[in-house]
Amino acid sequence: MVARRDGFENQRLCVVPRPLVEAALHSPLTRRLVVTDAGYFPKAKDHLRNRPVGTPEMILMLCIQGAGWVSAGDQRIDVTPSTCVVIPTHMAHEYGSSERHPWTIWWCHLRGSEVREVPDLLDAQGAVAKIVLRSLDRATALLDEIVSILERGQTPSHLTAASGVAWHLLTQLIVDRALPENGTPLQRAIRYLEERTDSTIAVPELAALVGLSSSHLSALFRQATGGGVTAYHLSLRMARARALLDTTTMPIGEVARAVGYHDPLYFSRQFHKLHGETPTSYRALHKG
Repeated sequence: MVARRDGFENQRLCVVPRPLVEAALHSPLTRRLVVTDAGYFPKAKDHLRNRPVGTPEMILMLCIQGAGWVSAGDQRIDVTPSTCVVIPTHMAHEYGSSERHPWTIWWCHLRGSEVREVPDLLDAQGAVAKIVLRSLDRATALLDEIVSILERGQTPSHLTAASGVAWHLLTQLIVDRALPENGTPLQRAIRYLEERTDSTIAVPELAALVGLSSSHLSALFRQATGGGVTAYHLSLRMARARALLDTTTMPIGEVARAVGYHDPLYFSRQFHKLHGETPTSYRALHKG
């Protein structure tokens, strides 16, 4: 494939002048994250980029239609709809659109003091990160908003607004990376626990239901939630307890039974251990 020199029909493209980027990198509001370039390439036939020394910016690309590929080091990633790819700064790379099914992509380039940390937050470990999005419409809307902001202007205020939306986008990617894919054993286990906040569940029982060993399931939970199965289920039960305390006048004993505790005193001790106060004192707080 020969790289295309002209643009793509109906494309959108914004490049922030580099003096403005440098000024933004010294501003308290944007020095951590600046959008330097952003765009939308529909049906980008013959789209090809080869950067032997990478770029000073981190590159984020989201494919919404068609297909393509990204190559960096020993990695070659196939890109299909709902795939987002994040290429770290200064990493040699090449990418291109499929010849038979040219991709449609949204993309942006990012700089700032926090940008180097993003691939680690996506568990990329110094490589290109690939995220299969569960919320494609939301991510697309955020990239559309970034481009729209920069099309309206590139003043410090516009760059600050674009930075805020970019933070939102990166947060969405991190969440999508951490959450389990639909239909996986972990996702089925999480749904099972969410539907049973009125009882306790033994880890071996849950593991058997989703076809995993107890140790494997526990390891998946720690990776996805930062804690074990029991801790995650406890957080769900306590969230339900807080909702009942906040929105009903149910006695504490009834709240305890509603979240699987037959002993109200034990429920109160567990609630106090997590929240630093009793259910009664929590209910008395002025919230909102």
